[in-house]
Amino acid sequence: MNDAMRAAAAAMNPTANLPLPPGSWLGVLGGGQLGRMFCQAAHSLGYRIAVLDPDANSPAGAMADRHLRADYQDAQALAELGALCAAITTEFENVPAQAMAQLAQARIVAPRAEAVAIAQDRIAEKRFVRSCGIEVAPHAAIESEADLDAFDASLLPGILKVARLGYDGKGQARVKTREEARAAFHEFGGVACVLEQMLPLAFEVSVVCARSHDGEVVAYPVAENEHRDGILAVSVVPSPRASAQQAALAAAHAERIAEQLGYVGVLCVEFFVLADGRLIVNEMAPRPHNSGHYSIDACYVSQFEQQARALAGLPLGEPHQHSPAVMLNLLGDVWFDAQGRRREPDWAGVLALTGAKLHLYGKTEPRMGRKMGHVTCVAATSAEAIALAREVCAVLGIAV
Repeated sequence: MNDAMRAAAAAMNPTANLPLPPGSWLGVLGGGQLGRMFCQAAHSLGYRIAVLDPDANSPAGAMADRHLRADYQDAQALAELGALCAAITTEFENVPAQAMAQLAQARIVAPRAEAVAIAQDRIAEKRFVRSCGIEVAPHAAIESEADLDAFDASLLPGILKVARLGYDGKGQARVKTREEARAAFHEFGGVACVLEQMLPLAFEVSVVCARSHDGEVVAYPVAENEHRDGILAVSVVPSPRASAQQAALAAAHAERIAEQLGYVGVLCVEFFVLADGRLIVNEMAPRPHNSGHYSIDACYVSQFEQQARALAGLPLGEPHQHSPAVMLNLLGDVWFDAQGRRREPDWAGVLALTGAKLHLYGKTEPRMGRKMGHVTCVAATSAEAIALAREVCAVLGIAV
């Protein structure tokens, strides 16, 4: 078989060339911090990385071997990415699924465009999770004035969420009455929404899992998460409050969702743990997740290395957590004092603390609420990791 014939065969069956050897090009749609940490992990395995992102100052673009500065649906840029890379992934769920489908015609694309499309739409996502036999919150699709008139009053009080493009608490409103739901729907521009019943929440957890091309699935320990103003603030791993039974069930649910999606790559499933102990799927993210950042410093294989392994057709790594950990998100707020004046955080004070691992994302413009980095606190026990996290918060002026 000559080179032309091999190239044609590879285009028809891209996975035939797996595993990809070091030196191969991997592509990433998106240039944020998740892509940046993927670049770092993939580079350590010997791969070269091309990032497609329109922002000239994107965190991932700064780490990539090639940065294609173009819109995600730019036909020329997509063709260039496809010609250069043997396998392509995404670092955020709101990349156009059509772009992924186009690339998948001749290249490995993981996760599949169909899986990303489900995760992009809360209505489709809840329908899919229920089809897996897994419980979601009571809800109603709100796509019109008629839906606002017709939804069951038992869903109130509830939370109205835009069905697409919502993240970090954006596009959400708590509503107590039908009139408040109507006002929020109009405030969101009349786009498709989901109204979810507010449930008696005890705490929130998440499971990051990975699935390979051949169907192997591994799951990381359950993280317990605290959100402030809709943005993840703290993850404690392993979860101090989830029982062994709840942790096992959460992992089993995440693995089932990955299998039913035919998923390849890293997937995060977020859960509500109710006051009665039940687990309810909140949402899923078809990518590495903020609550999994601790894995860089506290696990044998990080979620980002796992993403690179899965994409390149390598064996998945053991996700064992070797050290209890607390992950603290660093928002742009840390760069401002109580009077709103810009300051440089006391990084030396953080790094003087044994077990505090600082990760900054290379973003040049801190803004209130913008994710700028994280600190992972690792220690011999969970109590010590929590105590260390409190010390970090004191140094940086983060409210505990």
